[in-house]
Amino acid sequence: QLFIINKSGGLIFYQDLSKNAPRLSSNDSLRLGSTFHSLHVIAAQVAPVVSSGIVRLESTDFTLRCLQTLTGVKFVLTAKPDTANLITVLQSVYELYTDYVVKNPFYELDMPIRCELFSTHLEKLVNSTN
Repeated sequence: QLFIINKSGGLIFYQDLSKNAPRLSSNDSLRLGSTFHSLHVIAAQVAPVVSSGIVRLESTDFTLRCLQTLTGVKFVLTAKPDTANLITVLQSVYELYTDYVVKNPFYELDMPIRCELFSTHLEKLVNSTN
């Protein structure tokens, strides 16, 4: 699953990237996005060393990776524990985001992403990594 969270903690994009991923309702995905944002901020504040927040969570059931940009946008990806190169995939998603969302003259920052070119290229990326 891919979550893109704006700097205020609002979920601006969510997509299941695998047919095996659990299906979330729109309310559940919004709740998870804002909860992760809050935990990310808390982790950065209470860490005993300088920290940028949660970057990786690993369990026996799943792995979560987070890429936070300099503008505060978070790209969060969940996958099976043995999935390799998640950070590379996140960086590729970020490149797609900058190319097809941020550079889109009709897109307003921090608003939900509804860009067909982004979705099309994201699907191609997912298909190439599976």
